[in-house]
Amino acid sequence: MTVRAAAPPAPAPTSLRTPRVAVALVALALGGFAIGTTEFVTMGLLPDIATGVGVDIPTAGHVISAYALGVVVGAPVIAALGSRLPRRGLLVGLMAAFLAGNVLSALAPGSTALLLARFVSGLPHGAYFGVASLVAAALVPAELRGRAVSTVMLGLATATVAGVPAATWLGQTTGWRSAYWAVVVLAALTVAAVLAVVPPVAGRQDAGVRTELDALRRPQVLLTLVVAVVGFGGMFAVYSYVAPLTTDVTGLSRGAVPWVLLAYGVGGFAGTALGGRLADRALFRSLVGAMVAVGVLLLLVRPAAATGPTLFAGIFLLAMSASVLVVTLQLRLMQVAGEAEMLGAALNHSALNAANALGAWLGGVVIAAGYGYTAPSLVGAALAGAGLVALAASAALRRRELRAVPAG
Repeated sequence: MTVRAAAPPAPAPTSLRTPRVAVALVALALGGFAIGTTEFVTMGLLPDIATGVGVDIPTAGHVISAYALGVVVGAPVIAALGSRLPRRGLLVGLMAAFLAGNVLSALAPGSTALLLARFVSGLPHGAYFGVASLVAAALVPAELRGRAVSTVMLGLATATVAGVPAATWLGQTTGWRSAYWAVVVLAALTVAAVLAVVPPVAGRQDAGVRTELDALRRPQVLLTLVVAVVGFGGMFAVYSYVAPLTTDVTGLSRGAVPWVLLAYGVGGFAGTALGGRLADRALFRSLVGAMVAVGVLLLLVRPAAATGPTLFAGIFLLAMSASVLVVTLQLRLMQVAGEAEMLGAALNHSALNAANALGAWLGGVVIAAGYGYTAPSLVGAALAGAGLVALAASAALRRRELRAVPAG
């Protein structure tokens, strides 16, 4: 089974290095860079935001949840409603809505207005990545679609390495609102770039809300979403508490935390690039391998946290494996969604935001119970194991489907 995508007007080039394809993928990745920056910069500026809108830090933390809720809600709704629209125009509309949400964030006079603005900012998130992935897949032959989609995802990975630190510094130096204004500029540049260099790609005229939502009745789609929520939730169980893990367990200073996060970002970048190549060779096997690697590395967090060098290495490898998992999950959902390709492509980011909430909550439960800051890694490994169970069920279902197909 291959990824279904509407064909562009001209035949697909045979290489990602074709100038037309390369600049189009960069334009799509720029939107991912803007989205990744706004998603994570709020965490780095949370004390400044709390002071700015006159609330305590826990209350200010609700703006992070509001953004995640926007992602979870927006991806399936927009994908279902926009499946027939020309995809370049839809990308421009999504990025314009994202721009407007960040303008509202920068202008928000108080915490309630900021909560609403962050929710609006999150609505286009999953749909943008879904549509951009379909457009990227449409620009290249089938054997290069994994690499094309991973190139788009590199925008998000690059944001964790460069965009978030830069926007955090800007917000700390000139006021937290300036970080959101910087994202507004990135969004505007993305709109201009998409209009200038991304070729038209038609929507599916035979699609509709019912067609798209029918994907949620497909067992393979549901199993893949379970893998995304529980499997990737294991990674978030550790990542959410990486700062106290670094200081209280490994014994490093607070100044080491940004460097640990940088190691995570670099690992994520490497994994995103690797994930596309692995997916082009063997998608399902690569997905299983990434899930196994994440589970093993989560088990190794406790011994790795004993020293600084092993902690850095462990976080780097965990991020790399988790990013391979993200790319392969994206492509797997595009593959198994069938006619509902738009919804399948968008749902990955809804699932990953649900994984964020699940992993952070379960990690907090075991820490609050007194088991220490390494305990979330065991919770994460258990979640990764649950993801492997779902993958095993998916493989068994596929074997039954193939046996049911008449020979010849």
